[in-house]
Amino acid sequence: MATDPTVSLKIRTSLGEYLKRDPAAILISQHLRDDLGLDSMAVIELLYRIEEAFDLQIPDQDLVGLTTVGHVVTYVEKRLGKSASPSAAKKPAKPAKPTKPKSTKKS
Repeated sequence: MATDPTVSLKIRTSLGEYLKRDPAAILISQHLRDDLGLDSMAVIELLYRIEEAFDLQIPDQDLVGLTTVGHVVTYVEKRLGKSASPSAAKKPAKPAKPTKPKSTKKS
């Protein structure tokens, strides 16, 4: 699945600011703990920054699956996709107007 470059860049920028590294040097394939050296508290801090950047909330039970930069990007993309749907659903649908049956009379 292709990732949205805007989402990826925002996440890598947040990581870069936190780690004091160039965001371009942070790869989607990198593991948050093994490759980037984040401990549990640092991962939580990073996810807090991502929540603020994207105006979403990440439930605690979802933290376990977020182990690489790519996992975080994919997760945020899915969450943003879900958050867009309910707002569209909030618009009231126009009730269908009853249509008059067409006359079958021939002139």
